[in-house]
Amino acid sequence: MKRSLFILAIIFALLAGGAGWYVNSKLPVRDGEIAMSRLQAPVTLRYDERGVPHIRAESEADLYRALGYAHAQDRLFQMEMLRRLARGELAEILGPNLVETDKLFRTLRIREHADAYVARQDKNTPTWKALEAYIDGINQYQDTHARPMEFDALGIPKRRFTTEDTVSIGGYLAYSFAAAFRTEPLLTYVRDQLGPQYLKVFDLDWHPDGMLGSKPALASADWKGLAQLAQLSHKALEGAGLPQFEGSNAWVISGSRTQSGKPILAGDPHIRFSVPSVWYEAQLSAPGFELYGHFPGLNPFAFLGHNMDFGWSLTMFQNDDVDLIAEKTNPDNPNQVWYHGQWVDMKRTEQQITVKGQAPVTLTLLESPHGPIVNNVMGKNAGQTPIAMWWSFLVSANPVLDGFYEANRADTLDKMRSAAEKIQSPGLNIVWANAKGDIGWWAAAQLPIRQQGVNPSFILDGSTAQADKLGFYPFSANPHEENPARGYIVSANFQPLSPTGMQIPGYYNPAERGQELNRQLSDSTIKWDLAASKALQLGTQTDYAPSILKPLIPVLRSVVSDPEKSPSWSGWPAGKAITPLIRWVPHCSTSSCST
Repeated sequence: MKRSLFILAIIFALLAGGAGWYVNSKLPVRDGEIAMSRLQAPVTLRYDERGVPHIRAESEADLYRALGYAHAQDRLFQMEMLRRLARGELAEILGPNLVETDKLFRTLRIREHADAYVARQDKNTPTWKALEAYIDGINQYQDTHARPMEFDALGIPKRRFTTEDTVSIGGYLAYSFAAAFRTEPLLTYVRDQLGPQYLKVFDLDWHPDGMLGSKPALASADWKGLAQLAQLSHKALEGAGLPQFEGSNAWVISGSRTQSGKPILAGDPHIRFSVPSVWYEAQLSAPGFELYGHFPGLNPFAFLGHNMDFGWSLTMFQNDDVDLIAEKTNPDNPNQVWYHGQWVDMKRTEQQITVKGQAPVTLTLLESPHGPIVNNVMGKNAGQTPIAMWWSFLVSANPVLDGFYEANRADTLDKMRSAAEKIQSPGLNIVWANAKGDIGWWAAAQLPIRQQGVNPSFILDGSTAQADKLGFYPFSANPHEENPARGYIVSANFQPLSPTGMQIPGYYNPAERGQELNRQLSDSTIKWDLAASKALQLGTQTDYAPSILKPLIPVLRSVVSDPEKSPSWSGWPAGKAITPLIRWVPHCSTSSCST
């Protein structure tokens, strides 16, 4: 008996020791020395009490190579998931439930665009050398360390990261900003099936016919497919378990309005909570270069942060950079569409999607002159009308990596403005301040020139000139402000105004958040400090709820006062149910409502 217990103790000890060794082998390295290849000089990597890396190097190449190494040891699984989502490769590790998500992202053509984008880049530019050094740092970490536990659990093989992966993730970010898939089918359905009068409930500038006198003819099967496409677009991001970008607040206050006499910049990108965070926080130091920033996965350039001269934050511009286009097909040849007065063949390609535990799935991709056919992903539920997608991300030059590389080291107003001009997709509001006391905001995007009278909030008719683009507006026509006399700037996803007065189609949020910020910041008697700005950041009140409740409460009162109309839920009378709503002081704090 004692011998058996002794043997069991030994087995348990071995198992515990093995488990400890296994877990320890997966942990990031926080002290000691690491031998990295291709470093020109020693690099110092220090982690502070919050786990934020502070990297000091003697050259830019060494700096970005070390950043890639540090980023990988903390976030390798996140990087793997991001690149697989963007390139349509999740089903390979997560199984058949992710096939539809893979189909959607392959249909968007992000992977082909990324490959072509990388192929035409000048690899000798400072931006590209920095990116390649960063990717090399990631791969060096992966080559010399055990796979993270998530890789073991899911059976993910090691595979080298590439610059194409970085560009692909940029496509995922741009897609996550675009609301066209969720809104344009809905608005078109309301207009065509219910009547244009019902569009008035939506907060948008609208032409009842989308374009005066012309709208596509869609059958009921087409509407069913479009509805499912809208749902798939939403579920694709949900099912992948990755956070979504859902809005933002930012403001900047001039030194004339602050206690210190220096500008105050506040930014709050509204990204759904996730573990790990979307952002990777790090400080980078090299001779002539200091940056403290927040980096997205698989990207070496800070999207928000500050150097010694500029600080900047971001909000979503929410400009409409996607058009959905209903194509007219040839009755005698369904592979042809009517384009500029003639029947034109659609391009057809096939791809194989690897599926864990099952046979590969063949995906047929179609492309019209307007762009990829996106409802084809629905298979038999796609309807008879091909719906093409025009997306500025796929057609613009979009030197966005150059833009953020230059923003990270901008030391003059002209350099920062030039950096913002290179950020073309996704559309972003860049709110900034500099050490000289300037404040500003630029809406960074390449805005298409559409045909006169076209409202891209609706599905367009591909058999006419509706979907044709006449080029892009110059950056100077984009909404922007620099050093306004009122002494502050607010950005909260509401519709901005162009200096030229042109309308900028988009899927903007209601203005209440911006109005509340403007109300508080417009009080010229207040001298702002960091504490007051933080309090504003944590504010819990806007006018949105009162504006909704004002007409709603009388209707609810009339309903609950009528015994025949008044419902109950699980024996709880409706009158009691709306009492907290009537008494509610419209703050969004957790203690703002009590029964």
